Amino acid sequence: MIPAELTGILAQRLDTAQTSRRDTPSLADSHEYDIDDAYAVQAALLALRVARGERIVGVKLGFTSKAKMAQMGVSDVIVGRLTDAMRIADGDEVDLSRFIHPKAEPEVAYRLCRDVDLDDPLTDIESCVDAVAPAIEIIDSRYRDFRFTYTDVVADNTSAAGYAIGPWRPVESVANRAVRLRTATADSVGSTAAILGDPVRALHALLDMCRRRRIPLKAGQVVLAGAATAAVPLVPGVTECEVAGLGSVAVKGFR
Repeated sequence: MIPAELTGILAQRLDTAQTSRRDTPSLADSHEYDIDDAYAVQAALLALRVARGERIVGVKLGFTSKAKMAQMGVSDVIVGRLTDAMRIADGDEVDLSRFIHPKAEPEVAYRLCRDVDLDDPLTDIESCVDAVAPAIEIIDSRYRDFRFTYTDVVADNTSAAGYAIGPWRPVESVANRAVRLRTATADSVGSTAAILGDPVRALHALLDMCRRRRIPLKAGQVVLAGAATAAVPLVPGVTECEVAGLGSVAVKGFR
């Protein structure tokens, strides 16, 4: 376990990278730290943002594809937090200069309708969800040359940078739905099956991780279940995610 003082120093380093739009070398290049340390750095990083007036409004999952887990040599999903400063309205413009090297991912979003009791072993997280929607997540690793370790990603709040959500619909199964992500330079096609085989499984994985990491899940919060295709660079112009039978969501990037 790294000292609390070092936890704060590493969190400040990542926060400075984000606020200054200047990348930073992998933390693992200069420090040995484990996954518990990484979540402690993430918590300290979020505390800095909250101290500036941001509110935590949701959570996001990473490593929800078997291929990504294998690439990183892990068997668990990872969890990051969303703040209100990351929220982008459907169809709104987004200034790409606020990021370092942003990428877009097509996702499925869920909305929590009640607080989730992490201490009740009988908690049914599916009953705590009342709506589902298409979403775009903007990820922006703060690490130089995209060189990072598993613990680096967790410490960096799982690269969370922005998100947009389309119209909410009453919760329904979105298993094996076709997904399309279009940008000015890319057209990616995939399936919601890439999200742990079925996005609803991401909710159960989330509950398990939040129990272990003591991450609260509150009514009204958004859950980004994971990416349905590989991330693509976010470029000027319209970026649109369409999920079959669920609808679409778009943002318009500019510099």
